Amino acid sequence: MTDPIDELLTRGVDKIYPSREELEKILRSGRKLKLYQGFDPTGDKLHIGHMVGLRKLAAWQALGHRVVFLIGDSTGMIGDPSGKTETRKMLSKDVVLKNAEKYKAQAGKILRFDGENPVEIRYNSEWLDKLSGLEFMRIAGELSVQQVIKRDLFKERTKQGQDVFMNEFLYPVMQAYDSIALNVDLELGGTDQMFNMLMGRKLMRHMLKKEKFVMTTLLIVDATGRKIGKTEGNAIALNDDPKELFGKIMSLPDEVVAQCFECLTTVSMDKVKEVTKEMAAGTNPMKYKKELAHQIIAELNDENSAREAEETFTRTFQRGEIPEKMEEMKGDTLMNAAVANGVVSSKTNFRKLVEENAVTNLDSGDTVLDPNLIPESGTRFRIGKKRFGKFIVVKK
Repeated sequence: MTDPIDELLTRGVDKIYPSREELEKILRSGRKLKLYQGFDPTGDKLHIGHMVGLRKLAAWQALGHRVVFLIGDSTGMIGDPSGKTETRKMLSKDVVLKNAEKYKAQAGKILRFDGENPVEIRYNSEWLDKLSGLEFMRIAGELSVQQVIKRDLFKERTKQGQDVFMNEFLYPVMQAYDSIALNVDLELGGTDQMFNMLMGRKLMRHMLKKEKFVMTTLLIVDATGRKIGKTEGNAIALNDDPKELFGKIMSLPDEVVAQCFECLTTVSMDKVKEVTKEMAAGTNPMKYKKELAHQIIAELNDENSAREAEETFTRTFQRGEIPEKMEEMKGDTLMNAAVANGVVSSKTNFRKLVEENAVTNLDSGDTVLDPNLIPESGTRFRIGKKRFGKFIVVKK
């Protein structure tokens, strides 16, 4: 039988600071911890990048720990610069709050917000919006400029002659203060958040004279290191229609399938090891992609939804049938519409599909030869082997 504490400390986990041994000692003593993960509502959908953290939060909740689901409505206005080569455009408070409205229902597919030991929802505007300029300067004064400029992102921007703006420079301080305001024992986040979370650890030691554990979770990336999530234009959202979600999961790169079983589902680690071993031995990835898609949809929705989605996928894609309903692709050209609506990840990808004669006008039967085609509004297309869409013209 799997040791639940051992699985909590290893499944989907990259690193633990200051050490796994110290955290394990506390957990085995029976002490319950208060922990959180922050989610900036820069968009209105939680995607599989968020799902990794949500699954880990749920694991902590299941073991009786106090979990906080933090909505970064103040930090979200600025936007985390992590992994960004260009400055984010600032969002208004109204946009951020509107984006956040649906977060509870989406996160509720994984976390429990009622019943015994419910997850607590907090907003960081509760404390950040109340700080005066002088108070914020006092907090920022607990950290050094040298600590912040060591960040790889800022060093690379500077090396390339690109600007680093003050709001980006101070973002880590704002996120760090969340830990102080919540007075937590542990912060959870993806490996791309490590710098910000360790800044919070430093701030907590300075201001509260308290240690904060940091647990970083694995990022789901393909063989090139490209992150599978919202930012990279290949979004797979938790509230996608199950039939659409099934097709998107089937389109995942082969190399992330085993990791997705580990990070996005509750199947046993024995199952994860089986998938890893069998795929390395040459088993057709289609077999396990189907199992993965079915499992994710069953856990996010229900078994009937998963079964119907799998039947639709088999009927539509494997037998060559065309679905009656298609998602709308809105844009000024077919290529721009396909990229904007997430049907393809980039214009380069779309051009490649056109070169491979893999884009078809389903209404005329013609192969699309011009990537800049402006079709008649309402025209249906097959793009690649598994994606369909109805083009809706939107003039610039």
